[in-house]
Amino acid sequence: MRRKDREVTDADEIAQIIEKCDVCRLAFCDKDVPYIVPMSFGCEMTAGKLTLYFHCAAQGRKIDIIRNNPNACFEMDISYKIDIGGKPGNCTAEYESIIGNGVVSIIDSADRDGKLKALKLLMKKYAGTEDLQLSEKQIGGVTMLKLPVQEYSAKRHLKRQD
Repeated sequence: MRRKDREVTDADEIAQIIEKCDVCRLAFCDKDVPYIVPMSFGCEMTAGKLTLYFHCAAQGRKIDIIRNNPNACFEMDISYKIDIGGKPGNCTAEYESIIGNGVVSIIDSADRDGKLKALKLLMKKYAGTEDLQLSEKQIGGVTMLKLPVQEYSAKRHLKRQD
């Protein structure tokens, strides 16, 4: 990271940034063409290891790409704002962000517990509850992705509150 003064390393602060993010942008390489898609996500941090989960359609470009090349990167950000400053041409951006990479897998359709865990993490994030009453048909009918994050970094640049 070039700007070490903006790096966020505290696990609790990183978790707070992730919790505030509404969207995670997941990026792939489709042959020689980049492909990025904004996605709803759930996550867990266990012993310093971050794992992201995504809900998606069972068919389509994203699934085709993952089957050919499961390497992926992600980005999420909050608090983005342009600060024009006192003089024209003296602007900067305020933000908090996380980027990282890993290898995405499609949670196997037979892995009921894995799919349910992923769904519960998404519901915890967006609905504030993990208490799901889902039928076997509902669980069987969803496609879930899992991204065990191999590397990530977090940055923050916010205006000082004096």
